[in-house]
This record gives sequence, structure tokens and C-alpha cells, in this order.
Amino acid sequence: MDDGFLMEVCVDSVESAVNAERGGAGRIELCAGLVEGGTTPSMGLLQVVKQCVRVPVFVMIRPRGGDFLYSDREVEVMKADIRLAKLHGADGLVFGALTEDGRIDTELCTALLAVCRPLPVTFHRAFDMVHDPLVALETLISLGFERVLTSGCDSSALEGLSLIKRLAEQVSVPRGGITERNLQRILEGSTASEFHCSARSARDSGMKFRNPNVAMGASFSAPEYSIKVADVAKVRTLNAIAKNIL
Repeated sequence: MDDGFLMEVCVDSVESAVNAERGGAGRIELCAGLVEGGTTPSMGLLQVVKQCVRVPVFVMIRPRGGDFLYSDREVEVMKADIRLAKLHGADGLVFGALTEDGRIDTELCTALLAVCRPLPVTFHRAFDMVHDPLVALETLISLGFERVLTSGCDSSALEGLSLIKRLAEQVSVPRGGITERNLQRILEGSTASEFHCSARSARDSGMKFRNPNVAMGASFSAPEYSIKVADVAKVRTLNAIAKNIL
């Protein structure tokens, strides 16, 4: 944080990781399934990303999309993924878990934190689904989480700015809908020293033959012939805006 702030970019490919670093990201959150808000990436992706970038790589530990209420078998998957991520060079881990009544699952988080250590751990946007964010934050601090990703329990960081400002005095990091158009307002309004974004643009596929009759995913999936990657120019712009403010 030599510039007084840190920009973390969420990526799901080697190309995006390289572009994020080139644009000035100080940390990478490595995921799969960004359409679902991020799930655990493959260990192959982690290995290659670690070979290609020098900035710290934090790995998402989320066995599926959907809610953050996990079964015993899903917990075993999460523990196994944490061990593998540490083995393959993760610099930190990112996870979250809630109880059925919208509170932090302290028992599960404590167990997962023990597997993660000594690496630093971030609590992800499961935080935005809690019943009482101020109580939840105190719980996370007491458990030992280094930071919390949040949009202020609203649809984006801009809409949730008032809550982010209250939380940022402790450990929270604004994320969710951050762009070059609203970053200045978010940073000035929150006093945060870190922010989290994806800064992606669509890139056309290199495929020349295209079958318009088949889709590889559900109807809401991204088109097969359009690839979203972290945009170096966007990352640099966000970086410059933050430098100017902070």
C-alpha cells in the first residue's frame, strides 16, 4: 500500500490476472463462476496464475453458487480446497458462511480459519446477506478476519455507501458495482483505504466457426463467443482515480 490504498481485482482467468497486475492491482482475488458471484477456482488456474503474476493472490473458497448455508459434505469440500490452495501457493483465502437465521456461522468460520492459518483471510459478500451487519462485523473481527468485502448490504457499493462508511473504520472493503464513474464518490464517502472491483470488458471470441443454435449454459449465461476479461485500461483508470483521492 505504498500509495496509501490498495486495489484488489477479482479475476477468473490467467489473462485477467495478468491484465489486473499490469493495470496496477495490488492484490488479486482468484475465482471461478463470476456470474454466480464467484466460486472456488481450479488448482490448475491457481498454479498458472502464480507463475504469471507477482502480486498476492487470494483464493475464493465457495463450493457452489447460491446461499451461504453449507452442508457437512460441502464443509469437507471447503476444507479440502483450502488445503490444496495453500499447497499451490495461495497468499490468502476468501470465504463466508452463515446460519439459517442470517447470522455469522461462528462455529464453521472458526473451523475453516484454523485450516487457513497462517494465511490472512477475507470474509466475502456473504456479509451482505446478514441480519445485522454491525453485530456481524464485530463477530468477524473477534474471529480474526482481516477484512470484509461488502456493498453495504445494498445492490452496489454506491447505494450502500452510508453503511460502508460506518464499517470502513474497522475492516471492511467496498465492492460491488464499482466503476470509473462512481469510484471517487465511494472512496471519498467511505474513507476506505482498499477497494475491490472486476474492471472487465467484453472481448470477442477468436472462434471463426460458430453454431448459433447451441448454448453451453442456462439461458441467462454469457454468450459463448464473448469473453469478459479484466481490462488494463479500466484498471489503470481506477488506479489513477484512487491515487488522486488518497
